[in-house]
Amino acid sequence: MTNESQTYRTLQTELRRAALSGFVGFLLCASLLFITTTAENTLLYLSASVMLWLLAWHQSNKRLHLNRANTSAALQSDLGPANCMTLSRGWLIAATGGFLLIPDVLATHPVLLWIAAALYSVAAIFDRVDGYLARRSQRTSLLGAELDTVFDALGLLIAPVLALQHGKIHASYLLVSVAYYLFVVGIKVRERNHKPVYALPPSVLRRTLAGFQMGYVAVVLWPPFRAEITVLAGFGFMVPLLIGFTVDWLLVSGRLQRRPQRYAMLQQVTHNALLPVLRLMLPLSAWLIVSDGFPVTPALFMPITGLFIIGVSLMLLGLAGRAGAVAVLMLLAWTGPAPDDSIAAVFCLFASITILLLGCGRFSAWQADDDWVNRQDGA
Repeated sequence: MTNESQTYRTLQTELRRAALSGFVGFLLCASLLFITTTAENTLLYLSASVMLWLLAWHQSNKRLHLNRANTSAALQSDLGPANCMTLSRGWLIAATGGFLLIPDVLATHPVLLWIAAALYSVAAIFDRVDGYLARRSQRTSLLGAELDTVFDALGLLIAPVLALQHGKIHASYLLVSVAYYLFVVGIKVRERNHKPVYALPPSVLRRTLAGFQMGYVAVVLWPPFRAEITVLAGFGFMVPLLIGFTVDWLLVSGRLQRRPQRYAMLQQVTHNALLPVLRLMLPLSAWLIVSDGFPVTPALFMPITGLFIIGVSLMLLGLAGRAGAVAVLMLLAWTGPAPDDSIAAVFCLFASITILLLGCGRFSAWQADDDWVNRQDGA
């Protein structure tokens, strides 16, 4: 037996142990659920979560040969902390998916929806941390990169369906869930038909848009954020990602290779004109919202209004504007005016989403949060 074969067997053993640990975790979750609800609901949860965990294990197992720094490097002797954290993400997503078969139970036991939101939120946080661990420990691997994409796509399939069941997103947002799979199938069809498939150029924006989708879905699952706002916000997060997938498809199919200057010009116009104009228009919408007043108790009115004004000011100045956008979006979703009653709130919502996704553009005072969003932690 060669050294590589022996290493591969060791990796398989480590992965099987991780899978068994996951099963034990689901049994513990099922025990807590049994105390809260019926045996039938517990079995439904257990069956869905275990099937998803088996899928995560299968996707990991068939890629074990990629547990190396590059195609010419030797197989790494163990999974390492970063890949273990990525596997934990798979477990958290599977644990979230278990609730898909018992939506009525979540409706009658709100604490379970809080738990589901917490599970997926931790998975979304781990999406950032596992890459940091891999780079800081100098244990990056092809396996980690592939599993990261696979679990991102799986999470963006499961969590939006759960959010849809509870009325927190519009059904059209599921286009985000299937976009990755349609993209992959499209490439395979082109390869089968012997048509050229061009490599995608590196793109910070592509990774940023995907990361913010996970953040959006994680937030909307939390009960305090109102459906009338989260549903509307979904369009603001969805459209840029779908446009991005369309552009990527034009790139891999060669159609945009002939006209790259148009794409570059669009980016320039967005950065130099669209984003600054949106920032200049924000104070008017904020003034209209504050004039109408936030529908909260008198004790909360001043703190919420103050935080809202600070968030809008940060975006206007381009002073950590993305952080300001997060604050404004959270406040609007939690306690802002209803969209049907305030056009200003609708504009403020979509302008804040645009700035969150794309940054503040030209004439910004300080964009350190852009650096944090775009960088690879630990590099």
